Amino acid sequence: MMEREEIFSKVLRAGRRTYFFDVRATKADDYYLTITESKKFTNDDGSFHYKKHKIYLYKEDFIEFKDILAEMTDYIIDEKGDEVISERHQKDFKKEENNDYNSSKSETEDTLKTTESFTDVDFDDI
Repeated sequence: MMEREEIFSKVLRAGRRTYFFDVRATKADDYYLTITESKKFTNDDGSFHYKKHKIYLYKEDFIEFKDILAEMTDYIIDEKGDEVISERHQKDFKKEENNDYNSSKSETEDTLKTTESFTDVDFDDI
């Protein structure tokens, strides 16, 4: 399927993930929406690559899609609240590493990474 030029676009950056919302035109000049999730992965050699997943959403599905999305997000917030509880998002989360290089990193490097990450801000400290 040939990608069409974007008519209107918005970007949501969320840590390692970026979401692209693009309005595009069909050959008949009607509009549809593409939602792309792009996630950055780092290779062992320090280079990186992105994995992308795309959804095509057409006008005839907008109402039902929006209704189900609202129902699902409301359910999650009602059941678990809006606080992120994944241990990966906790201030003291440390990724388990098995190789010697990562276990020999200094505490200063870890602290530097933590202070550079905007997601580690505790608003009670402000």
